Amino acid sequence: MDKVKVTKIARDSLTFNNGVRLYSNHDSDCWERHYLSLEDLSMQDFDGLEFDISGEDFFERLDGYGIALKPINGHPVRIPGYGYNNGYYSEQLDLILTNGKGFQKVFDVSECQVIEG
Repeated sequence: MDKVKVTKIARDSLTFNNGVRLYSNHDSDCWERHYLSLEDLSMQDFDGLEFDISGEDFFERLDGYGIALKPINGHPVRIPGYGYNNGYYSEQLDLILTNGKGFQKVFDVSECQVIEG
């Protein structure tokens, strides 16, 4: 088990102390956007929390809402997902973990968003 902590929160990603980034991705076309919203998170939300991101159970899918990051200890951190389009485009949304050097995991979280439009 690899225990990691969140060390940085950016507008579109979280960075762990081992250099791994977590972010959402959607190959968007015009007039659409699908994403997990990290904007309202703060470092206080992650105070004292450690995560095991080596497996697939470090998060929980919350259908119609977003995801919850599940720490080894403490409370889960909920992250809402949003999407909008006119129904013509894809609602595909991926959660990605990567170190940018060959390690990458991709999880389909398409059902984890509130979709408008």
